[in-house]
Amino acid sequence: MGADLFGSFAESTCAALVLVAASPDLKDSWAGQMYPMLISSAGIVVGLVTLLTQGIFYKVKDMPDVEKALKGILVISTVLMTPVVIYLSKWCLPEVFSMGPGYEHVKWWYCAVSIMLGLWSGLIIGYVTEYYTSHR
Repeated sequence: MGADLFGSFAESTCAALVLVAASPDLKDSWAGQMYPMLISSAGIVVGLVTLLTQGIFYKVKDMPDVEKALKGILVISTVLMTPVVIYLSKWCLPEVFSMGPGYEHVKWWYCAVSIMLGLWSGLIIGYVTEYYTSHR
């Protein structure tokens, strides 16, 4: 399972780099070129901060506390990553840029919204999965 998730992560990062390289407006901007890598790198940092703060909010003393802590990690990481995505999108991407014919007026926040939809969908899927697979 872990190898499959890592493969998907690596493939999506490579695909984002290819899209940036194909964009006439982004390929000339260093920040635009690094945008996919910065999002991925920020995710690693946010993950580490999440693990450090999880112990403050969700202390694990007994076995039932583990489930609460795992859900807490999902919530904390989603909440922390959301403003990071907005900031990086605004900082790295031009106000409006072209992704090629038919996509000449792409705004920076389109990219931020698509990432945040993935973040928050993952949170919802995690809670729904926990509900239907719970041992209760």
